[in-house]
Amino acid sequence: MLDYTNSVPLHVQLKEIIEKQVENGELQGQIPSERQFMHTYNVSRSTVREAITLLVREGIVEKRHGKGTFVSLKPIHDWLGNLRSTTETIQHMGMEPGAQLITNYKTTTPSYIQEQTGLREAYFIKRIRYADQIPIGVERHYYPIWIGEKLLQYDLNNATLYDLLENELGITFAEADQTISSGHIYEEDRPYLCIEKDKHVLIAERIIKNGAGEIIEFEEAFYKSDLYAFKIKLSRKFG
Repeated sequence: MLDYTNSVPLHVQLKEIIEKQVENGELQGQIPSERQFMHTYNVSRSTVREAITLLVREGIVEKRHGKGTFVSLKPIHDWLGNLRSTTETIQHMGMEPGAQLITNYKTTTPSYIQEQTGLREAYFIKRIRYADQIPIGVERHYYPIWIGEKLLQYDLNNATLYDLLENELGITFAEADQTISSGHIYEEDRPYLCIEKDKHVLIAERIIKNGAGEIIEFEEAFYKSDLYAFKIKLSRKFG
């Protein structure tokens, strides 16, 4: 509920409450009317409107002419520090994950990937990733030949690659190095996400190793920046 003794303005408090309800899945689709918010939180219409304006500005809700205000597609938050698959991240947000295999083949790796992994040859797997049937990213995976050959024995549509690696192939993940940046998606992959030319996307590169320090996977993933975000909790230590 609102704290009327708090120095934080009421409309900001209300905005944060609504935002939390959206994040937790308590609010979906059309949100309550201004009058309902006024009655529930005992605030003025102007307070409600200011709160909604902030939510619209941040893309959390959207106004639809003649219909009302609706929850926008909520971003998929990936917490740094956890080796979590895209499927697990999407499920954690209460959304339905999906994947579509685009291509897979044995290839000579680009020089950049050779430098990062030492792999001169690899099995390449490229998939579109979905959240609630909406395309959110294109993931490009490079595996050592022996791993790729085994993975190709399975249906890679809608499969969770991490589950296949761990549960079916018995490969144990020990550590991963991940780099996150902003840049352009490959031109050939741009149509899969309906990305405008020259628009930046979020790029996540991840190298996974087993306990012996051997490369298990190199992943280069491109996600729509308006749908995918990374969160990390920070603390300040004294002394």
